[in-house]
Amino acid sequence: MFSVERLLRYQRLIAVLLFLVVLFAAFELSGLREHFSLEFLRQRINEHVFNGLLIFVLLFCLGNLIQVPGWIFLAAAVLALGEMWGGIATYIAACISCVFTFLGIRWIGGSALRKLDNRLVASMLARLDARPVQSVLILRVVFQTVPALNYTLALSGVGFREYLLGTLLGLPLPIFLYCLFFDYLAMALGIS
Repeated sequence: MFSVERLLRYQRLIAVLLFLVVLFAAFELSGLREHFSLEFLRQRINEHVFNGLLIFVLLFCLGNLIQVPGWIFLAAAVLALGEMWGGIATYIAACISCVFTFLGIRWIGGSALRKLDNRLVASMLARLDARPVQSVLILRVVFQTVPALNYTLALSGVGFREYLLGTLLGLPLPIFLYCLFFDYLAMALGIS
């Protein structure tokens, strides 16, 4: 049943949801979608490395907010810069993007998940509280930069320091493995 008390309890979650809906609508209506292609990103990086990488980081940050898969950015960087430099560029961009998303969603939503009256959520938050760095690290290895993970961690109340440390330590392994995969795929398909 609808109540003002319940609405007030969930107001920050509703604010995050509205923010994401407005952001996604602006993204769709503005025509920015065409800039989130593998070829566009690769072309920007190849044309001018510094400006291309700046655009790459900015688009990664925006893409992370609006559910663009991170592998597109990684593939573009590996194809444009090679396995090692593409991986390094992606690692830096992914970390910046995760921090940007965390701070933005935390600013809007606070630790809204803590206000949910749900045993499953309470249990997950208790595990996160017990070992925050280890939890974020494991989640990063498994889910990398998945936007839903970033939103959830931002709304969970986990400390920024623990979030950052878990992110910095958790992203290198999956990025390295994806770099190997995309480099192999590019060689197998004769793409360079």
